[in-house]
Amino acid sequence: MFQMGVVLDLCKLVEYSKGTISSRQLVKSPAGNITLFAFDEGQGLSEHSAPYNALLQLLDGKAEVTVDGRTFKIEAGESIFLQANVSHAIAAKGAFKMMLTMIKA
Repeated sequence: MFQMGVVLDLCKLVEYSKGTISSRQLVKSPAGNITLFAFDEGQGLSEHSAPYNALLQLLDGKAEVTVDGRTFKIEAGESIFLQANVSHAIAAKGAFKMMLTMIKA
């Protein structure tokens, strides 16, 4: 757990690993989860859906996110909302890091 009032550099809290996806869960609670991910180039998550709303925030690099059949190219500093029970997929055209905040409602 993190101390209150401590400044975090989110990009430094998860590292790239060759040929894989790394993750680090920052918060896990009944209200939701916050998880950091580092995708190596060529990695991704196949099409799926989740029972919760989520906010995907890109921290480093560029990614391609497909939501309900529409593809979006996002880069560091940009975010995309993922609605509960709507299919989505993520593809790394280059290495990237993201934070995913899931809200259980």
